[in-house]
Amino acid sequence: METIPAAVAHAAREFGTEPALVDPGVRRINFAELHDETRTVARALIAAGIEPGDRVALWAPNTARWVLAALGVLGAGATLVPISMRLTGVEAAEILERSRAKGLIVTGPFLGTDRLATLPARPPIVLPLPHWDAFLEGAASVRELPTVSPDDVSDILYTSGTTGRSKGVMSAHRQSLGVARAWATIGGLGVRDRYLVVNPFFHSFGLKAGILACLVSGATIVPQAVFDVPRTLDLIDHERITVLPGPPTLYLGLLGHPGHAGRDLRSLRLAVTGAATVPPSLIERIRGELGFRTVLTAYGLTEAVVATMCRPGDDTATVAYTCGRPAAGCEVRISDKDGEVLLRGPNVMLGYLDDPAATAEAIDPDGWLHTGDVGRLDGAGNLTITDRLKDMYVCGGFNVYPAEVERILAALPGVAEVAVVGVPDDRLGEVGRAYVVPRPGHHLTADTVIGHCRERLAGYKAPRSVELRAELPHNAGGKVLKYLLREPARD
Repeated sequence: METIPAAVAHAAREFGTEPALVDPGVRRINFAELHDETRTVARALIAAGIEPGDRVALWAPNTARWVLAALGVLGAGATLVPISMRLTGVEAAEILERSRAKGLIVTGPFLGTDRLATLPARPPIVLPLPHWDAFLEGAASVRELPTVSPDDVSDILYTSGTTGRSKGVMSAHRQSLGVARAWATIGGLGVRDRYLVVNPFFHSFGLKAGILACLVSGATIVPQAVFDVPRTLDLIDHERITVLPGPPTLYLGLLGHPGHAGRDLRSLRLAVTGAATVPPSLIERIRGELGFRTVLTAYGLTEAVVATMCRPGDDTATVAYTCGRPAAGCEVRISDKDGEVLLRGPNVMLGYLDDPAATAEAIDPDGWLHTGDVGRLDGAGNLTITDRLKDMYVCGGFNVYPAEVERILAALPGVAEVAVVGVPDDRLGEVGRAYVVPRPGHHLTADTVIGHCRERLAGYKAPRSVELRAELPHNAGGKVLKYLLREPARD
């Protein structure tokens, strides 16, 4: 069961008529049906001209058809290339060209945009999801499916490109399944779970800790195309959702909506989140106000997916201030040189597509992946991420790590979210600027924010200016895009 098609077949035998995939308001598919339908998709792709080793891009929101299409691509022996729904047609075309995608499965008009119409160039084979049924008719002409190897490349996921040009991260079938099993095991996933996947499928978390984690554990996938708080509350209530991972902003959105108190949320059991700053107060609110019995934090990146994770039973301080202990066979150490977090293990990427120089820069000769994150390990082996190497700035000759300041500000009553960046200063070189999102109903001022920091931090660490905002820019994984804050300030 070291390939994803084999995992689909195993799930059909093991879980049979248990629900595998819910298309809310449309249909429900059990694991036996999931197996049959993904094989039909695979045969239809072969009939359309897809061959083993070809790359097929998938540009669509979280839906049941995304799951069927992705598993069908892998069943055809092809490599999946998910494309972010946040990208423009020009950006998507670049990924199609760089990945040399032979096929593209694309959504119809969504949120007012026809993605296919925005593409300046298209691959040879284009399969619009609105023509899905006609596409599947070709499956009848194909009888055999190719053999897939555990070491075959299952997916190429493009990084968010927050610090430069995005890179295509290659993973093998065995690796994608390995992280999925580890995540599912720690979370205790099973056939009684209903997993609401709000994390985008085009992101490593949505694909591997979402779709594949459900596939190997028997949990039910319930996709949500766009995070919308009232709709999320409806799905939790009506579908009896038990598992709901997401960035801190997801839980803040639920907590801040006046309708959550009137919903039946008693089914919720597992929340998994992660960020440099997750205040203990948020952990307690997720438990107390939303009713999650278990709240965990985790750390990972596209190049390794899941590296560390807290465990059920960890106390609030461990969950809030650390990312837990190594998971999925990963080794973690801290560089003596600059405090960088280094990872090594079976699920570290195969490399960056067509970029051996970047691969060699990221993975050293001893197999350690250089993450670009700064962190520390405690006596129990729990990892704490203190910042990004590139986010650190120097104020008057002293290093300032924004995550430390953000952690202090996250404890200030009325703060929903915060990001700190270094901005130029004629006298000190750089000083801190805090971007703060207030919680609804709370009034904050710059003096309050700065004063809170000065009482608790050395003077050089306290931000010198504050900008209050309704929201902060995020990437698909929920991380704040600090370059969108930093660059305008420096200009």
